[in-house]
Amino acid sequence: MSSSAIAAATPEMIARYEPVIGLEVHVQLATSTKIFCGCPTGFGAPPNTNVCPVCLGLPGALPVLSREAVELAIKGSLALNCEVRPRSRFARKNYFYPDLPKGYQISQYDEPVAEHGWLDITVDGVTKRIGVTRVHMEDDAGKSVHDGFKDSDDYSYVDLNRSGTPLIEIVSEPDMRSADEAHAYLTELKQRIQFIEVSTCDMEKGHLRCDANVSVRLKGAEKFGTRAEVKNLNSFRFLKQAIDFEVARQVALLESGGRIVQETRLYNPDREETFSMRSKEDAHDYRYFPEPDLVPLRISEKWLSDVRSSMPELPGTKRARFIGEFGLSEYDADVLTAERATAEYFETAAGISGNPKMAANWVMGDLMAMLKAESMDISLSPVSAAHLGELVKLIASGEISGKIAKEVFSKMFSTGDAPASIIEREGLKQISDTGALEKIIADVIEANPKQVEQYRGGKTTVINFLVGQAMKATRGQANVGVVTELFKQKLG
Repeated sequence: MSSSAIAAATPEMIARYEPVIGLEVHVQLATSTKIFCGCPTGFGAPPNTNVCPVCLGLPGALPVLSREAVELAIKGSLALNCEVRPRSRFARKNYFYPDLPKGYQISQYDEPVAEHGWLDITVDGVTKRIGVTRVHMEDDAGKSVHDGFKDSDDYSYVDLNRSGTPLIEIVSEPDMRSADEAHAYLTELKQRIQFIEVSTCDMEKGHLRCDANVSVRLKGAEKFGTRAEVKNLNSFRFLKQAIDFEVARQVALLESGGRIVQETRLYNPDREETFSMRSKEDAHDYRYFPEPDLVPLRISEKWLSDVRSSMPELPGTKRARFIGEFGLSEYDADVLTAERATAEYFETAAGISGNPKMAANWVMGDLMAMLKAESMDISLSPVSAAHLGELVKLIASGEISGKIAKEVFSKMFSTGDAPASIIEREGLKQISDTGALEKIIADVIEANPKQVEQYRGGKTTVINFLVGQAMKATRGQANVGVVTELFKQKLG
C-alpha cells in the first residue's frame, strides 16, 4: 500500500482505532570479547578479521560462555526491574541467512535470563508503566553488504566480524498506545542501559536496534488485531515515523474492507513508509531446541547480590536525590542526569563549590556551550569538575565577580589550569579593600557631576551608571557590593 493509499486513512478514521505497540530492543553488550569466544568486539576492523572457528561455526568448535557478558546481562535486567532467574538455558534458533555461518543463532527461548520487569514513562504529563516481558541473551549474526545491484557486475559481501557479538534482547509487553509512548519507552530504556555502562547504545554502530510490533483495534475492543513487525529501526525518529505510518496503513486497509496479515516489514526512511519483507515466522518455524554444547546457566544468590551491589545509582533515583538534596528544579535534574558522566561531573563540582545551584548553572551553561563548540564529550573536558567547583566557590565567596569568572573560565578551558593559579598569574583577584576603591570612586564622582546631581535630586537608579564606571576603571575587578555601598556613603 503506497503513501497515497495511506492518505485515505483520515484523522477521523484513525481516531476510531487504538494502536497496540510492543518493542523488541536488541542491545550489544559492552564486552571486550564475543559471547562464546575470545575474538574482540571492536567496531571498524577490516572485514572478516575478528573471527575464529567458534564464531565462524566451523565443525568441532565449541562455545564457552563469557562471564562478563552474563554480568552485563544481569545488570541490564536489574535496571529494568526484572526478576533474574536462578536457572536459564540456551537454545538453537534455526534459520538460514547468508551472514549466519552456523545456520542457527544461539539464543534463549523458554528459559530466559530474566523476566517480569517494567519501566515508567511520562508522556504529556501522564505517567504510565510499561511491562518488560523478558530479557534474553543471544549472539549476533554477521553483516551483509550490498554493492549496488545496478548491473551484472554488482555483488553482495558478507562480513562476519559482528558474528558472535553478545546481545540482550529486551521484549516489552504490548502496553504502548502511541508512537510517542514508544519513543518515551525507548528513551528511558536507552538512558538506563547507558547509565550503568551495559552498552554504549550507539545506534550508528548498531549497538542498539529496535523492532516494533504494531497492530490496531477499534477503540473499546478487547481482542488484539493482527500485528506486523517492523524490523531494524535504527533511530528514534524512524521509530516514530514507522509506527505512525504502520498505524495509518493498517487503518486504511481495514476501512477499505481488507485484512491485515502477520508479516515482517522494513522501513524506508527516504519514502517514509514500510514495505513487506516476508511473512512473519512463529516460534515453531525456528525449530528451537536446547543448545547441546552449553550447560544451563545457573546464577547463585551470591553472584546476583555481588552484581547488584556493583550497580551505580540509576538515573531516576539520582534525579530525585538532586532535587531533594541540592534543591534543583526538575528540568535541571533531568538535564544533569541525562548521561552518567555529566551527573558525576556535576556532583563533584557541587560538593566542592558549596553552591549546587550555581554549579548546575555553570555546568549546563558555560561548560556545555564550550564543549559543544569543540565537539567534545564532558569526560574529556579540560576543565575538571574539581576546578569548576573551585571557580564557583570563588564567585560565591565574593573573591571574584561573575564577569571576571567568565574570563577565568575561558582560560581554564584553554589551559586546564586551576582558577586560583590563573587569577594569581593574571592579577584578576577582586578588589574589596575600601582604601583602594575610595580613590577610584572619588574620581568617578568628579568626572560625572550631572549624574551625581541627579542622584542627590532623588533619581537613585543613576547609581547603577556610577557603579558601572567604577567597574570599568577596575577592569571588572572591583567588588560590586562594596563599590555600591561606598557610593551611597559618599553621595548620601
